Amino acid sequence: MIEVTGQINDVRRRVGEREMEAGTARAVVISQTYGAPVEDVWDAVTNPERIPRWFLPVSGDLRVGGRYQLEGNAGGTVERCDPPKSFFATWEFAGQTSWIEVRLTPEADGRTRFELEHITHVDDHWEQFGPGAVGVGWDMGLLGLSLHLSSGEDIPADLGPEWQASDEARDFMTGCAEGWYAADAASGTPQADARARADRTIAAYTGSVE
Repeated sequence: MIEVTGQINDVRRRVGEREMEAGTARAVVISQTYGAPVEDVWDAVTNPERIPRWFLPVSGDLRVGGRYQLEGNAGGTVERCDPPKSFFATWEFAGQTSWIEVRLTPEADGRTRFELEHITHVDDHWEQFGPGAVGVGWDMGLLGLSLHLSSGEDIPADLGPEWQASDEARDFMTGCAEGWYAADAASGTPQADARARADRTIAAYTGSVE
């Protein structure tokens, strides 16, 4: 079993804004501190042989200017990279382009703070589901990374379709969506609107609204 409550509480979630060339965009920011040195975390999130061990198989050229593709998910272009501190890339999925930035910060006792910012322009999908639409997916990613860094084992099989259909997974996704509801409301979204968006996100991920 996966200790989902601890994982939910260990993650920090924030919703803000970021200025892009095309105008002001919404930023979904998720972070967690791991008990691993920054070099190890950097390798886990940038090494194409290691990324599939906790996230998804990836192909392409993971260098500045190179194109990448996550199996069954997004692809894009690596636009900036500053090892072992940060990288910035486009996130292209279903005909839409957004952006991700990963930042690593060394902390005391050999720990590392991982922070991911997903930047997207407001559209009908955002208005309907809010930050949880992408946020819950990234929560799943941070769960995989947490399990991998703590155990050194390959994780995707543990988070596969069988687990995602379990009560434990539904509790996890619901708890994460509630966290994004709180972040959405804290960013200034009227509570009723944030609540409705979170409920739609929960329904989309679990098939039911609590």
